[in-house]
Amino acid sequence: MTKGQELMAVKEGTVDRVSEKIKSLEQRGEIQFPPNYSPQNALRSAWLILQETKDKDKKPVLKTCSQVSIMNSLFDMVVQGLNPAKKQCYFLAYGSQLTCQRSYFGTMAVAKMVDPTIGDIHAEVVWEGDEFEFEIVKGQKQIIQHKQTLKSIDSKKPAGAYCQILDHDGNVRCTEVMTWEQIKSAWKKSPQKPFTDKGNLREGTVHNEFMQEMIKRTVIGRACKPIINSSNDGNLRLAANRTEFVQTEHKTEEKELEEANQTPIDVLAEADEGEVVDTGEPEAEEPISEEEAKEIEEKENQEASGPENW
Repeated sequence: MTKGQELMAVKEGTVDRVSEKIKSLEQRGEIQFPPNYSPQNALRSAWLILQETKDKDKKPVLKTCSQVSIMNSLFDMVVQGLNPAKKQCYFLAYGSQLTCQRSYFGTMAVAKMVDPTIGDIHAEVVWEGDEFEFEIVKGQKQIIQHKQTLKSIDSKKPAGAYCQILDHDGNVRCTEVMTWEQIKSAWKKSPQKPFTDKGNLREGTVHNEFMQEMIKRTVIGRACKPIINSSNDGNLRLAANRTEFVQTEHKTEEKELEEANQTPIDVLAEADEGEVVDTGEPEAEEPISEEEAKEIEEKENQEASGPENW
């Protein structure tokens, strides 16, 4: 079988089946899309991108990931109304499981789809030296003032961040505030492992090189999560949370492997049985995807039934 025939077989077994599933859900009225969203265009864009996407071992995900996970990732993309051509999502492999991961552009798009009354979502970083005050009124955070200077911006020392969700008239509906320690705590849970053992950001990581945009990404994610999770669309909730489930399972498997590798063993006994003893460290996760790095750089420059059983 030629490479072209192999790709066609994969496409028929994944993209075409997802397309048929979506059409069936639409016909039964079980799924709705924004007026300007074309599932077929999104699937075509995703298929082109998937042909070039590789896992952390630089192997094509279309060969290393299971067919079901590829279908699930495509389904998750479409159900959330995302399009990878618009940098709203990208595909990441965790072992043999492919996932569709939202960018923060995508997170904002899904939040607006879930709640059409949202007009805009705005985030800002608070740097050391900024004059920043907020208060809590009837359980809601309200920004009193945020004044910056060129000196505070150039400090490159974040103190925190906030995200405001506005209605179509520009009124603030809700505000999320995070301290720098809370943001770092969130980053430490990332499978990308952006911190060194001493607690410093790793050189060359997207968290270090594009810190401002990654901070915004984090606080936007926290502000939008309750909105997305409040959706009464079971398909959308499943799609929105599946990547998190896969990440958690993958991290658990890696932790178990690491603990197994650190368990004391009788090397001589193993050698007597002709076994090969692996004493090396478990392989580290690859940094955040090139797709998101490019997406963040572009942003900086611009300033429930699911397909589990197919």
